[in-house]
Amino acid sequence: MYNVLFTQRALKDLENIDNKEQHRIAEKLKIYAREPFGHARKLVSPKIGTYRFRIGEYRVIFDIDGGNIVILRLGHRKNIYK
Repeated sequence: MYNVLFTQRALKDLENIDNKEQHRIAEKLKIYAREPFGHARKLVSPKIGTYRFRIGEYRVIFDIDGGNIVILRLGHRKNIYK
């Protein structure tokens, strides 16, 4: 199982998401932390991160660092890649 760490930017992104979606994202991250590569997709352009999780309409951009999943950005799918 991987540890999930949030950057300051990711925490700020999370604050801007409504509570219902925050809980949904948290629950999915607990599941995805067990086997991240089974749920992750590699990003074509690694300028904002290496991998992403899809959680409904939201995307979680992250990198793997040893035994840690480092969450870099969170946001709605239409805005996160800009």
